Amino acid sequence: MRTPSEIVELMMSNDRFSNWLGVEIVELLRGRCILRIKVGDKFLNGFNIAHGGIAYSLADSCLAFASNSNGFKAVTINTSFSYFKKVNKEDTLTAISTEESLSKKIAVYSIYILNQDNDKVALMNGTVSISNIEW
Repeated sequence: MRTPSEIVELMMSNDRFSNWLGVEIVELLRGRCILRIKVGDKFLNGFNIAHGGIAYSLADSCLAFASNSNGFKAVTINTSFSYFKKVNKEDTLTAISTEESLSKKIAVYSIYILNQDNDKVALMNGTVSISNIEW
């Protein structure tokens, strides 16, 4: 079975969106992932704060990498997302996943998004369907 790093390296090689976001992999273990991005001009909305899709996309990538790092191909089947605090230009966002439940077919994750001051700015809860196809 491939290591989490090998799996995510394969995923990133075809993941144009995570690459466009400038995702930095901080930590990667089976069922766990920490990612980081810097909020730049291209991420701002009409209110001159980060578009909500940026935090969501970071969390979505974190969910994908964490859930696939267990060695089997997994895809998201449900998410919920809550915003707690606005995100400004030049903020550094860190996504931290926690595997809440894992079975052969389904896994549930919580992904917190923190800013550079360690303030929680958002939370994603995600459920993935796990296939029997190994990476």
